[in-house]
Amino acid sequence: MEDNTYTIRYHFLFKNGKENTFDVKIDSSTMLNLLPQPENKPFWTELDYHQCECCPLDKAQVSHCPIALNIMGLIEAFKNVMSSEKCQVSCITPERTYSKEVDIQNGLFSIFGIINATSSCPIMSFFKPMAKFHLPFSTIEETKVRVISFYLLSQYFKQEKSDTIDIQLEQLESFYSKVELLDAGILNRIRGISDSDADKNAVIILNSIAQLISMEIDEQLQSIEDIFKTSGF
Repeated sequence: MEDNTYTIRYHFLFKNGKENTFDVKIDSSTMLNLLPQPENKPFWTELDYHQCECCPLDKAQVSHCPIALNIMGLIEAFKNVMSSEKCQVSCITPERTYSKEVDIQNGLFSIFGIINATSSCPIMSFFKPMAKFHLPFSTIEETKVRVISFYLLSQYFKQEKSDTIDIQLEQLESFYSKVELLDAGILNRIRGISDSDADKNAVIILNSIAQLISMEIDEQLQSIEDIFKTSGF
């Protein structure tokens, strides 16, 4: 931790010896990333270029999509890389280091997740508390448990200020419907701007997770219910 900044570093080591390193610096107070804004912003980052259906931002006030600006460097770095290529990806946080050999699309999925969560996109604000406890390379089951646990924890704190809390996860399901639209919008933005399928597949993975969590809520969390049968509660 330095100057109220929390840094998460992703290091990609490819089979041919090439390396790429990306630092995501996060303001610990606001949980917004401090990624530098480019002077020359490509057309596909403009807010009204394939603007997400759920986007609440106004072109008159915000000229460019916050997420698009933040992922621009990644798109450029991986624009000629295929998703199935294997690489060693390390995620270094102030507390610990994670490392795993994965295909590139899954490495990008992980870093896209933390960048999107800490962007100034209003839709992504729900994920900011989770970003403090970033878990790279998480499985579908881990992601389901983390998302639902964080949401219910937010409702616990909300009850101190309000009589209305959402224990049935109705607002969470509505939120994930917006996330699906957002992921579709980002995918539309980056189609055709690179030869790579790795970045596109990373966004598709994010969208698939959003769909699976919506399904989980519809099915009343049946797939994770068994975890708690031995808890004693």
